[in-house]
Amino acid sequence: MDDFPIRYVEPVYRPPSEAEALILPLTDGCSWNRCTFCEMYTAPQKKFRPRDETEILETIRRCGEVFGDRVRQVFLADGDALTLSTRRLVAALTAIRREWPKARRVSSYCLPRNVAKKSVEELKELAALGLSLVYVGAESGDDEVLGHVNKGETFSSTLEALEKLREAGIRRSVMILNGLGGAALSAQHATNSARLMNAAQPEFLASLVVSFPMGEDRFRANFPDYAPLDIMGLIKEMERFISALDLKRTIFRSDHASNWLVLKGVLGADKARLLEQLRAALAAPDSAPLRPAWARGL
Repeated sequence: MDDFPIRYVEPVYRPPSEAEALILPLTDGCSWNRCTFCEMYTAPQKKFRPRDETEILETIRRCGEVFGDRVRQVFLADGDALTLSTRRLVAALTAIRREWPKARRVSSYCLPRNVAKKSVEELKELAALGLSLVYVGAESGDDEVLGHVNKGETFSSTLEALEKLREAGIRRSVMILNGLGGAALSAQHATNSARLMNAAQPEFLASLVVSFPMGEDRFRANFPDYAPLDIMGLIKEMERFISALDLKRTIFRSDHASNWLVLKGVLGADKARLLEQLRAALAAPDSAPLRPAWARGL
């Protein structure tokens, strides 16, 4: 619609938990966009570019006029709004507070490499202005796996970012990709991903299954020997991962459409129950409550 106050460049993505959020683009695309497993920002129209500050502030103003007090939750798009300078983020967050006074949560995707460019003091300033949650795609805690998928991060760089965010008072929702290392690297992928989570103690943790709706050519260019895990291999890897976790109070979800076996709980309170579900599926695959292939929506 010509009079709609937000200019979107499709496709538009947001985390499942941001279903009620107003999606506010501060950038188009992803500032890294080299991960070989990710197809989210590969369309030609998604070439990375920061949005003009004038457009962002005008969008916020117009949304205030159109939606009024109905804006309660805001997701800063696209792939990593935190790549913008602190000054520009402060300007946007200040405008959100002014124009959308009932907004109680502002969140964003977040790359560790861009957290590294900001001091704890800068991050605390963003938190004070309303940035309360970031989604960090760690993908793996294993450096060999991360190298194969061209993530551009390491165990250490991801942990440093997560610790800096914690110190700033920004909650962290971390994502690990089940099956990312394939059969050969499955054990170390699971073990080192758990080691990363144990060190970071994130507030939220999610697991998705790696998938390639548009084909594997891009992925295999960097990982030619990749051998995908079958369903039981994925569940076995998840059992290894959760077995190695030592989390104090992390909300865990493995219920994305890509997951064959839905798991939900709080770690560590529900660790034993989650392991029981996984081990029951491994012991009796034919009676396991697996999501049917047609329902995975991939």
